[in-house]
Amino acid sequence: MADDAVDPPEVGSDVPPDPPSEFAADRFFPQGDMSRARSILRDEHGGALTYKIMSNLLEYQNQNGEDGYRWDGQAWFGGDINRVVVKTEGRGSGDKIDDAEVQVLYSRAWDHVTDLQIGIRQDIEPNPSRTYLALGFQTLLPSWFEAEGALFVGQRGQVLGRLNGSYDFHLTQRLVLQPRAEFNLAAQDDPAIGLGSGLSDAEVGLRLRYEIQREFAPYIGVSWDRKFGGTADYARADGERAETTSFVIGLRTWY
Repeated sequence: MADDAVDPPEVGSDVPPDPPSEFAADRFFPQGDMSRARSILRDEHGGALTYKIMSNLLEYQNQNGEDGYRWDGQAWFGGDINRVVVKTEGRGSGDKIDDAEVQVLYSRAWDHVTDLQIGIRQDIEPNPSRTYLALGFQTLLPSWFEAEGALFVGQRGQVLGRLNGSYDFHLTQRLVLQPRAEFNLAAQDDPAIGLGSGLSDAEVGLRLRYEIQREFAPYIGVSWDRKFGGTADYARADGERAETTSFVIGLRTWY
């Protein structure tokens, strides 16, 4: 005999009840102790303040026989929704810093995979330094592809853009191959700092890391850097190369 079909219950649309204002435990334990316990419980289930310090790139670069280096990292402090984020990145060759920047941002979760950010970017190098209003995002796209983008508006009306992304191919539990790309754009020329309009520069890299621990992973790889358009012309006029391919060795770490 066939079973009679049963229709699934309809989803209710009633307004949920108010949270309880009286607690049975208060009848047996001091109310102050129970209030502190409930506060700790709320913190441990989504309200806790935490932090993270992470170095995505901290590497030595061999650029056609010349020594170079590069860094890219960030730190944040806050909760699940609101955070303060500090980012820094830069590069140099020999004992010279070619470019370096620091961003201080307010970050707010838009959904469970995307944060929207606003703050200040300060360029330390090249001189003269520049200050920008920063508007950006960080997100996790389908298939765990990490992407980050930002728009920078300067004091003199300069408008810059940046987009970067990376993906981790787990060859084993500890061996990870990471392709990474970053693109920088400018709305107008800024000859004082050697910046041309349009696509100013790009970096495409492939790095293989070994995670001795998840938070401590040395890596090796190759990085291709290219300046374009007016930025490339300014670089050549200063006796610099517009394109370099580097062997890199570095460390990815977080705390």
